[in-house]
Amino acid sequence: MIMTNETTKRIAKTALMIALIFVCTFTIKLPNPATGGYTHMGDCMAFLAVLYLGKKDGALAAGLGAALSDLLTGAMIWVLPTFIFKFIMGYIMGVVLEKGNNEKLDWIVGASLGGLCQCFAYTLFKIPLFTAAVAFASIPRLLAQTIMGLVIYAIVANVLAKSKVLSLQGVVA
Repeated sequence: MIMTNETTKRIAKTALMIALIFVCTFTIKLPNPATGGYTHMGDCMAFLAVLYLGKKDGALAAGLGAALSDLLTGAMIWVLPTFIFKFIMGYIMGVVLEKGNNEKLDWIVGASLGGLCQCFAYTLFKIPLFTAAVAFASIPRLLAQTIMGLVIYAIVANVLAKSKVLSLQGVVA
């Protein structure tokens, strides 16, 4: 099967976003000894990936980039859950972007809903793994990570939209 030029571009863009998500997740992190996880800056790039690539490829990039970081960090127990939770986070954001009016408010609402969903999913996963107390105690860190990711994402996405450096999905600059 011969790849079309568009298919090659799509794969390259997705790979680039996987790499950016990985770098932001892997290099800038604060360990959480209670859970073996860590707080990181990868969510901002995951949100940007969905805005740039759309629902399916953006969600895939979010899941793979974050899971790869867990794998190379040695947080093996988190690899599969991270892939699933980040994929769902991105997919939820993508659905909001597709159903919305292509306004910047949709960028924030979609990312916020996806981010809250991942916080909920990680908390539920931690309950049987550790204890309810540990799971609930980690909520502030998860929320802080999501909020910081949202703020950085909103700034970067706005700059990229205004500068027209990238063609963002459904963006009206």
